[in-house]
Amino acid sequence: MRSSGSQSSPRRGLIGPAGLSLLLLAMGEAIAAERPFEVLAHDLAVDLFPNEHRLQATDQITIKIHANELEHLVFTLHPDLQVIQVQELSAAGRQPLRLVRGHGKVVLQLTGRPARDQVLTLAWTYEGIINDPPREPRHLRFVTPSETAGHIGSEGVYLSGETHWYPDSPGSLPTYLLTVVTPEGWETVSHGKQTERKVATREKGRSLTSMWEVAAKTEALTLVANRFAKTQRDWNGVEIAAYLFPEDARLGDEYVQAAIRYLEVYTKLLGPYPFPKFAVVENFFASGLGMPSFTLLGSGVIKRHYVQPYALGHEIVHSWFGNSVFNDTEQGNWVEGLTTYLANYYYDELTGTPAQAFEHRRLMLFGYAVYVRPEEDYPLGRFTHKSDQKDNAIGYQKAAMVFHMLRGEIGEVAFWSGVKTLVAEFTGTYATWQDVERIFGRVAGKDLRWFFAQWIERPGAPVLGIAGAKVTSTGIPGRPEGVAIEATVTQAGVPYRLRLPLSVMMANGQTHTTLLELQESQQSFTIAVPARPLRLQIDPEITVFRRMNRDRLPPMLNLFVTDRERTVVLPGQGAEGERTPYQELATRLTAQDAGPGQHAGKDAKRPGSTQPVTPMTDREAVGSDGGGRASGSVLVLGGPGLNQAAEWAARGCAGKVSVASDRFTVDGHKYEGTEKALLVSCRHPDQPEHVVTLFYGLSPAAASKVARLLFFYGWQSYLVFQDGAVLARGDFPSVPGDLEVAFDEG
Repeated sequence: MRSSGSQSSPRRGLIGPAGLSLLLLAMGEAIAAERPFEVLAHDLAVDLFPNEHRLQATDQITIKIHANELEHLVFTLHPDLQVIQVQELSAAGRQPLRLVRGHGKVVLQLTGRPARDQVLTLAWTYEGIINDPPREPRHLRFVTPSETAGHIGSEGVYLSGETHWYPDSPGSLPTYLLTVVTPEGWETVSHGKQTERKVATREKGRSLTSMWEVAAKTEALTLVANRFAKTQRDWNGVEIAAYLFPEDARLGDEYVQAAIRYLEVYTKLLGPYPFPKFAVVENFFASGLGMPSFTLLGSGVIKRHYVQPYALGHEIVHSWFGNSVFNDTEQGNWVEGLTTYLANYYYDELTGTPAQAFEHRRLMLFGYAVYVRPEEDYPLGRFTHKSDQKDNAIGYQKAAMVFHMLRGEIGEVAFWSGVKTLVAEFTGTYATWQDVERIFGRVAGKDLRWFFAQWIERPGAPVLGIAGAKVTSTGIPGRPEGVAIEATVTQAGVPYRLRLPLSVMMANGQTHTTLLELQESQQSFTIAVPARPLRLQIDPEITVFRRMNRDRLPPMLNLFVTDRERTVVLPGQGAEGERTPYQELATRLTAQDAGPGQHAGKDAKRPGSTQPVTPMTDREAVGSDGGGRASGSVLVLGGPGLNQAAEWAARGCAGKVSVASDRFTVDGHKYEGTEKALLVSCRHPDQPEHVVTLFYGLSPAAASKVARLLFFYGWQSYLVFQDGAVLARGDFPSVPGDLEVAFDEG
């Protein structure tokens, strides 16, 4: 690292503060019309001083001019980084440029008028402190990059595009040569491949110099550093590595092998892996971030073996979509939906677990029903990033289902050809929803305008029903001996164009299926079947995205989480130590405004817009007659002997649950032992449009082990825990839906 030394402040240009504001406004307007210049490459050298929160840097930047008569260049740079000098390099030598600082901006005044398409080289020298320690989020979820603007410290280094730790011009897709100097014992990780690593002695002790080559174009460069133990393997010429803290080094092989397993699957679907390495890197704060050629995971996540398809597999698919084919979020975000479809969902199809694939489709509809109220819905094309669970239900889950329906619409061959074509044609550049529509329409040989207008540009989802269903004995023309079903499918509001699967279960044990092409608000049909029909169902396998009514869903904790009227009932009996786990949970719940959280698991969900939870004692919740006094959806904490409301809570499960202080029975199975705990949701005994959830352990220790993660398990009607681990889970039947009809068996 070349040290800049102690120099006087840089010579200022002739632009005052007011002039700078006008200049930045004018430059912003010019950028909107056409980017005046772009950064082609960085040759960046950084010396990190973790104990001082400081860096010293030089950056030789190659830029290309796009505008005529350009007088100024505007770069972004962290406001706490002091620019020592900027020079233009040319055949005539080095020419210092005048500059002025605004908040997070550096304006350079050019000495000449470069021609359009001219290439310039600028040599920067700068230094400063970056010290924004990661802050704990208000809700229990991942810390996102917005919760730290970058940090250099003894606990670790995290510098991302949002840090603005090097001079940049938004919208550029440069390549990088990066040299990083750290104290000995530290390792660095960045994009691309490490080309050199050497230890040397300097004035303040021994240091490590690491050099990285980033040949693939990228939107922003991330640099992390810490005391890592590295595990690595070669896979088809790609370095697969795990950079973990020494205490977690034993997990390195597990992460490397899992990464190889997913890469072998997804290279067949998507084409060659686009980077020279893939690394799993442990972070000093909670995170789940995917960058080109590595993923940065919080230490707590690493320890939980984050190797599932929806976890590590998801990050690996982002290597293609998001980190190689870029997403122009100003025009919508298709990347998260396609990544979710391929990793979180399709891996189950691919590995032959259809029941799990069905469960994913079911949860996609459940998530939308639970978190997206009709009045808060918005078009998928407006989704840019996830800030709450409503965004997750639209931008991830609905989008994944849209790709599933697109696959069904154009067929297997065209769909997978479209996916590969998208990668081949847009690697290293941006793609929009319009590009996705054009690619899939071209490979399928179909006009898909109606499909994308309906699912991307329109808010909401179909609301379907069956009316007038009956069995007739006359059959249909040409088949008088047959039995037929006549019915009408209804759609609320402006109708969708749908390919709707219909299924008829018959008395002979067989199932008859057919497809209904639906385009009207009311569309009648007749189905001839070879045996007496028992039940008609619309789309029982959940292949079409639609809105399900909340009161038709199985009871679950997430219905409490998202109810607009919520009560938590506290235990009022027993010893103080027995009540402690529940009191702590209630305190955390109310303090975080019902902060059910998100972690690296498929059960992790975060609440949508709700009213604050109301605390109530068990004596207030249950009257002298044993009836409930709590309204809305209710969370009862503590079992019999601690909370008088426990038995009342179980009453809504219609005999499927019984509870006692030393045991409980769920769906016919009895559980005993002090290591057991129960989380069960039932319909509210007096208000079936709401739910009542009961949580208790057969000992304080059993309750404590589950309480801190309680809201990670929001999608099942019941979960039984043993020593904090899930022992059993299941759903109680939902209310018969609007999409099925049972016929008289007589």
